[in-house]
Amino acid sequence: MATIQSKGIFLTLVAQLDKLARHNRQGSFRTKARCYEACKRFCAYLTAEYHLQKLENISGKHLVSYVLYLQDAGKSASTVKTDLAAIRFFHDKMSRPKYTLPTNSELGVGLERRRFGQLDRTWSGPEFNRLLGKAMVENRDDFILALYLGRYAGLRIHECFRMDTAAAERALRENALTVKGKGDKVRIVPIEDERILMMLRKLLARTERGHKLLVPDDVPTDRAINALELFIYRYRNEISDEGSDRRLTFHGLRHTFAVASIKSGDDIKTVQESLGHATAAFTLDVYGHVTKQMKQDSAVRMEQFIKSVSGV
Repeated sequence: MATIQSKGIFLTLVAQLDKLARHNRQGSFRTKARCYEACKRFCAYLTAEYHLQKLENISGKHLVSYVLYLQDAGKSASTVKTDLAAIRFFHDKMSRPKYTLPTNSELGVGLERRRFGQLDRTWSGPEFNRLLGKAMVENRDDFILALYLGRYAGLRIHECFRMDTAAAERALRENALTVKGKGDKVRIVPIEDERILMMLRKLLARTERGHKLLVPDDVPTDRAINALELFIYRYRNEISDEGSDRRLTFHGLRHTFAVASIKSGDDIKTVQESLGHATAAFTLDVYGHVTKQMKQDSAVRMEQFIKSVSGV
């Protein structure tokens, strides 16, 4: 019943958005489409978090909450600012909005550019298992497979949700995923975790051939992605290790995969190819601190060994 009600609220908000969009004559087709999709994602968030039924009731608190959610989901500062601009654009088209929306500087949250390698975004094993447990309780096999793909194959969230039955069948034959990433760059990702294969078989058995594995036919892909991000956001505090101040996001699973790969002995070039980064230099920029810490740890262990055998 709650799901049906939420879907009704979402469709109500989208209908209001459509009405505003029909009267919009500004910008190119691409710009208008991008703004519209950004606002649809915002509508999905308002539905899940606030059950808000009228766009004219949007206020500053909704923007602040949404910005924090986007940041927790690993979105860049430029993406957050673009989404905020889209929301304000449509808000300005409303005839009688209840509130005046604050500017970016008035929001009270930082929108600075991300600095790679300075934040620990990895998940611990117990944290990952706790979220898996939540997904199992809710019978979300789609979430379970996506979580496995992020943690043990390093896929981006949109790469998980793009997968269709043909890609899944090929993965089962070859024990490797053919992934189309950013810029339509194709890479081959070995599947080394049996649980991924198990979930692929399970979802294939109930998905009509030629359809997406994780996205129902009546649900837009971006909304399915948003649902998983909201799922993580909803349980983040509950599943986090005690005393941890890390923000757990789906993108953090990709970082966890990369760090585990480096610590197991994979070189930067191998990790770059697995993640689909454009250059090894970018991968080194993001994960260079891991190799530096490994060298420091190795030096400490060597010093301790020398002391133990020399009696010093």
